[in-house]
Amino acid sequence: MSENAEAILKVNNIEVIYDHVILVLKGVSFDVPKGGIVTLLGANGAGKSTTLKAISNLLKAERGDVTKGSIEYMGERVDTLTSHDLVKKGVVQVMEGRHCFEHLTVEENLLTGAYTRSDGRAAVDADLEKVYSYFPRLRERRRAQAGYTSGGEQQMTAIGRALMAKPSMILLDEPSMGLAPQLVEEIFEIVQQLNEKEGVTFLLAEQNTNMALRYAKYGYILENGRIVMDGEASMLSENEDVKEFYLGISSGERKSYRDVKSYRRRKRWLA
Repeated sequence: MSENAEAILKVNNIEVIYDHVILVLKGVSFDVPKGGIVTLLGANGAGKSTTLKAISNLLKAERGDVTKGSIEYMGERVDTLTSHDLVKKGVVQVMEGRHCFEHLTVEENLLTGAYTRSDGRAAVDADLEKVYSYFPRLRERRRAQAGYTSGGEQQMTAIGRALMAKPSMILLDEPSMGLAPQLVEEIFEIVQQLNEKEGVTFLLAEQNTNMALRYAKYGYILENGRIVMDGEASMLSENEDVKEFYLGISSGERKSYRDVKSYRRRKRWLA
């Protein structure tokens, strides 16, 4: 992160353990600048979703605990707050897999995002219109039962529902999962618009490294519960190790499995 940027979120050397024995995160530290888009990258099982759940205080439901370190949001320690209190403070998570209320309509799903607000129906209606302006497809489908909408529409509904809480920061978990490439690009474009026009800060966990680095300003790479590399998105995109192991681009001939293992051992972050 740029030294001049004000951090809205600070994750300080956190350790996460599940079921009192399974160590998942091992000393993870990073900052998210106010008004930025930061991405956590890594393979499935690297610890990206666990990191987001640690921030939003959702680990307890999965028998997980932050056993070391601290998490600060806008200068205040928040790792002891409930997820409900964190939403009131402006941090909202969009879970992996979208998690719409299938039996409710799209519009009813969106309105559930405003349950913590106390600024009146007129303000909520105005924000609903704003959500529809970013997601015109949701306006068309607003009376449809969410369980019968497409994966892309459900992802839009989940992001729209988060927006209805008037967040300062959205934690977005695997927004591209299971979606066609064209829809993935459409959703990332909307994330960028929300960041630029509404000033929403985004921390997104994503396996689609290529897409994430196109839209994020800064990235952190997780491997086996540790951050092994970080930098400006443009720098990570050009890094030979990142190209090789996360973008699928090799600068030379294809390596055998044995060569790859040796090459991985030579990576400076695992030395």
